[in-house]
Amino acid sequence: MAQSQGVRARHARTCRGSNGQRCSCTPRYEAFVYIAREQRKLRKSFETQAAAKAWRADMLSAANRRQLRTPTTITLRQAAGELLAGVADGSIPTRSGGRYKPSVIRSYEASLRLRLLPELGDRRLADVSRADVQDLADRLTGAGLTASTVSNALDPLRVIYRRAIRRDLVTTDPTKGLELRRPDGRRDRIASPDEARELLAALPDEDRALWATALYAGLRRGELRGLRWSDVDLEGRVIRVQRGWDDKEGEQAGKSRAARREVPILDLLAPELAAHKLRSGGRAGDDLVFGRTASAAFVPSTIRLRALAAWKAENERRLKDVDDAESVELLEPLGLHEARHTFASLMIAAGANIKSIQSMMGHAAIAMTLDTYGHLMPGSLDAAAAAANAYLARGSGRPTLARVV
Repeated sequence: MAQSQGVRARHARTCRGSNGQRCSCTPRYEAFVYIAREQRKLRKSFETQAAAKAWRADMLSAANRRQLRTPTTITLRQAAGELLAGVADGSIPTRSGGRYKPSVIRSYEASLRLRLLPELGDRRLADVSRADVQDLADRLTGAGLTASTVSNALDPLRVIYRRAIRRDLVTTDPTKGLELRRPDGRRDRIASPDEARELLAALPDEDRALWATALYAGLRRGELRGLRWSDVDLEGRVIRVQRGWDDKEGEQAGKSRAARREVPILDLLAPELAAHKLRSGGRAGDDLVFGRTASAAFVPSTIRLRALAAWKAENERRLKDVDDAESVELLEPLGLHEARHTFASLMIAAGANIKSIQSMMGHAAIAMTLDTYGHLMPGSLDAAAAAANAYLARGSGRPTLARVV
């Protein structure tokens, strides 16, 4: 077989071809590309000439774009150590430029230690292929992990290769183009306005304001834990969300700049907060609104168990002395995160502007709001067409273009 430029056959030592006779082995093929800026050749061997030629073509293309480098000797284990140290001291920021939350750092450390490094840790960054990562993802899926768990396990690997590409340590990202199973599509439960009122009414007095703030202000669980009375302006009817709370690290800055926001206190929430303040025994200023004490945050599992017990007791009361249990409407429990989703759905149903909803929810990008709650927004293609037809039929005046913010 004729040799191609930049590709040569590598015969076995015992091959008769080395003596000018016909080849008696199955040769491998070595391709090379010259890296001018480093004045050295990049080489790689393949089982077939076609594979060698394809690799060389890709490398030549990368060289023309000045993206070709000698493969780094840094291993994935070394890169993982640098990542964990950097996210811990703040020298490696998130994509939005902020610090990583302690819970995210712990998640990265666990994924690397339990799932990624045992499989790929000793390989050089440049030697990890898309097939390697795909095989790992397939094994995790086969072991029974959910689609979201598999995707989350690969998150630190994505960050490592994103940084490596920016620093010209590698030319390809093996985490791109993977075939991952999609989540099952189950959406968090959302309570109707009537359900929300009934769920709140069944709760103990000391817990009602907390759940009401989740249902009618949409604060995250960590934000509820870190909320201080200095953040709550009952007269001005606004909550200033300033911080969150981590199980191990305590008070934390907001998840992003967008997380630091103002949320209006709705009419249904105001009396609950006012009554809670009276019951709090004089807490004010920097005291926690919903803390076990003025300085110790509430324990989410305790709050959850108390709510479940209250809703169960209410359902048992409704079923008592009733012959036809199917005719009784029972309370369906929800979690604090589902209460946050309920607030978003209430705002959408009330016709709030999507930009306002993004601001109140503390989303860094409006795309996040649309991706999460777009299915709740009113209007179909037929409705949109009907609205456009009605607008066009109203007159021949020249339309004005609204400024898009």
